[in-house]
Amino acid sequence: MRPLILGVFAAFFFAITFILNRSMELSGGSWIWSACLRYFFMVPFLILIVLARRNLTQLFTEMKQRPRIWLLWSTIGFGLFYAPICFSAAYAPGWLIAATWQITIISGSLLAPFFYENSKGEQGHVRIRGKIPFKGLSMSLIIIVGILLMQIEQANQLSILSLVLGILPVIIATFAYPLGNRKMMELCGGRLDVFQRVLGMTLASMPLWIVLSIYGLIIDGPPSLGQTFQSGLVAISSGVIATILFFHATDLVRGNMHKLAAVEATQSMEVMFAVIGELLLLHSVMPTTLSWCGMVLVMIGMVLHSYFSNKMVQQQKTANVSA
Repeated sequence: MRPLILGVFAAFFFAITFILNRSMELSGGSWIWSACLRYFFMVPFLILIVLARRNLTQLFTEMKQRPRIWLLWSTIGFGLFYAPICFSAAYAPGWLIAATWQITIISGSLLAPFFYENSKGEQGHVRIRGKIPFKGLSMSLIIIVGILLMQIEQANQLSILSLVLGILPVIIATFAYPLGNRKMMELCGGRLDVFQRVLGMTLASMPLWIVLSIYGLIIDGPPSLGQTFQSGLVAISSGVIATILFFHATDLVRGNMHKLAAVEATQSMEVMFAVIGELLLLHSVMPTTLSWCGMVLVMIGMVLHSYFSNKMVQQQKTANVSA
């Protein structure tokens, strides 16, 4: 239960991203600065944390050994994740982005064959290619149905352009985030802790953010004071706290695709947290009865997903012992 609890807390802090990004967009802020400033602000906080733990030298040593791989998967895991999220905020409301983001539950499961997991065989521990957890995936579909119920009325009010530009980039992000995260876990192999890995990925993604910020400076000019402040809040809550909590949860189940999928399923809670946050902070309209029913389905789907994933793990362990 510990990884699942950490995942729920991560979902709470991640939800702040959707609320503040929407707030910045409504006040006229640029999506480019919303994306870049978050990672610029993350660097000093993470450096202080890693320095306090006396692990900075080890991180730089690891990064120097494979700089191109760090650059590639960090750009995918952080760059192709957050830039599309912020871009979508210019075309769709925060609730739709938060709801669409939950597709990552399915995306993460579909990525299983691209990775290897640990298994106990006759010759000791061996690495086998991951398989798509279809039972757990079927439970994820319940979550998706709940999300659709929550958003069906509002989605009918959006134009086709808003749907495409507001949803398609988020779908790309749902694959980029777990792909980059898992690839970096494989690369680090347990040698780095979660603080080092998040800092390393943030630093390795800096070339993208620097280029994008130069483009933003030319196109939109410098960010406003309000957007800078809100981006700082996003950096602390989502970029530092939520990311570290989520990465730590995934580290605890590293090497087991079924449990990893269950941890990723906890992110469905972001929708409920985002709705509550928009009601309190942005004074949005109260969700309908249909929307509340959808939230209940999301909760039920998350519990069932976790149950069947863990049940499959126990069956695998029993089979290995019998063999």
